[in-house]
Amino acid sequence: MRINDDLSKPVIVHAAKLDWVASPSAGVDRRMLFRIGGEVARATSIVRYAPGSAFPRHTHGGGEEIVVLEGIFQDEHGDYPTGSYFRNPPGTSHVPASKDGCTIFVRLWQFRDGDRTQIVRQPGQGRQVAPPRPGASGVRVLFDDGHEEVRLEDWRPDETISLANARGLEFFVLSGGLTIGGETLQPQSWGRLPAGVDLKAAVGPEGAKIWIKEAALLHPDVCRLPG
Repeated sequence: MRINDDLSKPVIVHAAKLDWVASPSAGVDRRMLFRIGGEVARATSIVRYAPGSAFPRHTHGGGEEIVVLEGIFQDEHGDYPTGSYFRNPPGTSHVPASKDGCTIFVRLWQFRDGDRTQIVRQPGQGRQVAPPRPGASGVRVLFDDGHEEVRLEDWRPDETISLANARGLEFFVLSGGLTIGGETLQPQSWGRLPAGVDLKAAVGPEGAKIWIKEAALLHPDVCRLPG
């Protein structure tokens, strides 16, 4: 399966308008944003857990990166409420579940080979930095290892945001809204821009909270998919 796999082209997906696709585990459904591969895939998705659902124990061969969008995501290591962010590097394992149901944004098989940095950021955690551009009211760095930087940014209502893109850029609208190139993005809209294509956005009247990753869209030393 291949979905939005041409990394040389900008892409925007209005994920909230996509149909849910059932996963192999009962009660766990997906909206697929980017995918290369079958059931084991290099993928970016929104995943919904029905109350009481769980996914079987599995080892992350290529790592996983998660933002909790709604509800409480859980595993045997703890609870992760709305707004949590964490990275489970290659070699880690768990049994993901949700007692009351949840929705998450997840990236799979996109870690660099040898990256073993595991972190958990509960809501509000991360390094606060001075807003690096006009129109941003708050910026929190969730992860930065020199190869990629992951941030949460709050953008003021009715501002124009310009963000230079030297490495590659991926973003996800958590709340509020914005317009890019005449296209209106609402919560759960996802975008990806190749290096050299800057982000220029007009923020809506409610402002916006954005998850941003600045990094190569696919690391040269990305973990190899099996087979």
